[in-house]
Amino acid sequence: MADTLRRLTDASSFTVLQDKLESWHKDYHIMSCDQNLNRCCELIELSARIQGQLFTILNLTAAEGGQYAGVDTLKTRLLPWLGTCFSMARTSVTDDTSLQLIQDSVEKDKRIRDLSASHDSEKQKLSSTRRQLDSTRADLVDARKELDETKSKSATTLLASEDEILQLRADLRSAYEQVEVHKKKLEALDECERQIRLLKDEVTYQSTEKAKLQERLSRSCSPIPMSRPSRCSSPTRSESPTRAQLTSSSRYARLVSRFTDLYAVERLQAQSMLRHYIDLEMVQKIIFIAVVESFHTAKLAYRQFKLHVKKMFSPSRFGPESPEETAVDYIVRNLDLFDVQASVDDVINAMNMNPRISFPPEVDFALISTLIRETCRVAFAMQTLDPPLDLAFASDGELYGDRKYRRSYDSELSAPLVMYHVWPALVEGDAVVVKGEAVTRRGAVWTRSQSRYDTPGRSRSLSPTRTLVFNSKRRQSTERFRASHR
Repeated sequence: MADTLRRLTDASSFTVLQDKLESWHKDYHIMSCDQNLNRCCELIELSARIQGQLFTILNLTAAEGGQYAGVDTLKTRLLPWLGTCFSMARTSVTDDTSLQLIQDSVEKDKRIRDLSASHDSEKQKLSSTRRQLDSTRADLVDARKELDETKSKSATTLLASEDEILQLRADLRSAYEQVEVHKKKLEALDECERQIRLLKDEVTYQSTEKAKLQERLSRSCSPIPMSRPSRCSSPTRSESPTRAQLTSSSRYARLVSRFTDLYAVERLQAQSMLRHYIDLEMVQKIIFIAVVESFHTAKLAYRQFKLHVKKMFSPSRFGPESPEETAVDYIVRNLDLFDVQASVDDVINAMNMNPRISFPPEVDFALISTLIRETCRVAFAMQTLDPPLDLAFASDGELYGDRKYRRSYDSELSAPLVMYHVWPALVEGDAVVVKGEAVTRRGAVWTRSQSRYDTPGRSRSLSPTRTLVFNSKRRQSTERFRASHR
C-alpha cells in the first residue's frame, strides 16, 4: 500500500487534474462545444483513474487492518457515499418536460456551434486584421525611412542653395567694386581730357605768341631788349588774340567748377569747425557773409591791381592791344602775384565789424581762413573773365525765387520770403550760372542790407594790437607787390 501511495504522490495526479481544470477554465469561451466536451471527458477519465487508484489504496489499507479493522469507517462514510452516488432516485420531471429539455439542449448546442463558427470567423478576421496591421507597420517604417532620406536630401540641397547665395553675393560685391573702379577710371579719363583741352589751348596760345614775337622781331627797327620794345612797328599788322581771350572758355568752366567745390567741400569743413562753438543757423549766416565779403574784397583788390598794371605798362606798351586787354592779359599770366593773405585779413576785419554776426569773442574768424582764402582766389580770377562772374544781390526777407536759389532741407516750402541765406548765387550779368541756397520760413521780415563801409556799430571790435598787425601785414604785402614790379 505504501508503494502504491508513493507512486500516486510522485505522479502528482491531482496537480495535473488542477492544471487541466484551470487551462479548461481559461480556454472555455474560445473553444468549440466538441472541444469542451472532449476536455470534460478527459477530466472525467483522469478523475476515474485517480479514483481507481484510491479504491486500490482503500482495499489494501482495509486488508492490512485485518478482518474487522476499519469496519466502522466503511459503514459510516463509504457505504453512505456509495448509496448516494449510485442510487437512482425517481425523477419528478414528466416525459414532455424531458423532451422539452432535450430540445432546449439541442438548440443551445446549435447556438453554441453557431457562436463557435462565428468565433472562428472572428478569429480569422482578427488574424487578417493583424496581418494588415503588420503590413501597415512595415509600410510606415518604409515611409519613415523615405522621409529621413528626403530630409537629408533637403538639408543637402539647402546647404547647396546657401552656398550659391553666398557666391552670388560675393559676385555682386565684386561687380560693385568693378563698377567703382570703372567710375574712377572714367573720372580720371575725363580729367585727362580736360587737361588735354587745356594743353591744346596752351599750345594754341604759345603758337600765337611765337608768331607775334617773330613778327615783332622781324619788324623791329633796332635790336633793343624785349622789356622796352620800339614803337616803330608797322601799323598795318593784324591783331592777334591775347592769352586771356584764348583761355577764357576753359577758365570759365574751371572757375565755375571751383565755385561749386567751395560749396561742397570748404563750406562743409568750415561749418563743422564752427559748429563746436555756435548753433547751425548762425554758422550758415557767418559762412554766407564770409563769402560775400571775400568777393567784395577780391573785386577791390582786382581793381587796384589792374590800375597798378596799367600804370606800369603805359610808358612801354606796344602792339595793337588796348591798355585794358594788356592789363588783363598780364593779370591772367601772373595770378600768383595776388596778395591773398592781405585780402583774407581785410575780410576777417570786415566780419569783426559786422553787426549781424553774434560770435564768441574768445574765438577768431581765422578758423575759416581756408574758406576765405580759396573764395578770394576764385573771386579774383573771375574778374579776369569777359564778362566777369559775380554774386547775386541778396537781402534777408527778400522774395524767394526758384531761378536764383533752392530751398534748404529745413525750409518751409510754402513760405514766400527768405529768412536768411546759406550760399550766394553766382551770376553773369543777369543770367544765373550757379544757384544759391536759402532758408525760407514764415515770419521773415524784409530788411535793408547795409554796406560794409557804412556800418554804424561793431559787434566784435578789433583790439589795437590786432589792428596794428592787420595794417602791418597790408603794408608789407603792398611793398612786396611794388618790389616785384620794379
